[in-house]
Amino acid sequence: MAKRGGFPGMGAMGGMNMNQLMKQAKQMQADLEKSQTELAAKEFEAVAGGGAVSVRVTGKKEIKEITIKKEVVDPEDIEMLQDLILTCVNEALRKVDSAQAADLGKFNIPGLM
Repeated sequence: MAKRGGFPGMGAMGGMNMNQLMKQAKQMQADLEKSQTELAAKEFEAVAGGGAVSVRVTGKKEIKEITIKKEVVDPEDIEMLQDLILTCVNEALRKVDSAQAADLGKFNIPGLM
């Protein structure tokens, strides 16, 4: 009589139940999608120049609002205003990246991070 293929004594994947593995993978995928949806709904804010410029972005890295106080608008010093805006936008995006890394880090998927 012919034996089934595979290694003797190994059972289903060395004792691992394939159905259980698939169930865990589906649950992890659902949890990951939920985390991504929650992150996308969040808003992050950064402020530069002592509150002269503020930026709000979504978890999808879309800029929602840029606020500039009138007193920092100096036609003679446009470069300073540009620097404040760049600093503020970059900080807001770093906050999104940091939240995303913290959120995805809980899944512990090799090769993801």
